[in-house]
Amino acid sequence: MSRTVEVTVLSAENLQMNKKPVKGYTFVTVHSDAGTDAGAVTKVDSEGGSYPSWNDKVVVNVPLHARFITVEVKSKTTSSSSLTGSNSVGVARIPVSDFIGGYVPENQLHFLSYRLWDGNVKRNGVINISVRVKVSERSSCSSNSMPFAAVTGMPVAGNGSTGVVTGIPALWLNYQRNL
Repeated sequence: MSRTVEVTVLSAENLQMNKKPVKGYTFVTVHSDAGTDAGAVTKVDSEGGSYPSWNDKVVVNVPLHARFITVEVKSKTTSSSSLTGSNSVGVARIPVSDFIGGYVPENQLHFLSYRLWDGNVKRNGVINISVRVKVSERSSCSSNSMPFAAVTGMPVAGNGSTGVVTGIPALWLNYQRNL
């Protein structure tokens, strides 16, 4: 089973190869660390150089047990239309916990920026993305019909009282032994 994650690769900043600014022809691959598919690829930016801009939306299937999404910026080595000849400019590993779980709904749009690291584990620019988990129709309908409600305790007495008991749960078995 997997989630469908929509990643919009917005732009990158200060990209370098061998301590020199990247000249152009950069693209991005996005894939999950636990996925069996090849992932997704953005269009090639030929004009941005060290500050490319893609604004390209890709969809990736992320298994439920995945821990990271890997975003890799690559630079084409040849001017051909295929993407087979390319060098890695930088990689960012994005924890799935940054946009799944927590206190926000799954379909919330997250704008994120991550440091890129080159093959020598040196800083090599920043990538800017937005991420949204696509929620299936069935689960989105059920979440709208049942709004979030926090449970704060339990009724004090069975006499219609509206009081609530709050605190740290205690183990009843230890209480009985101490009597």
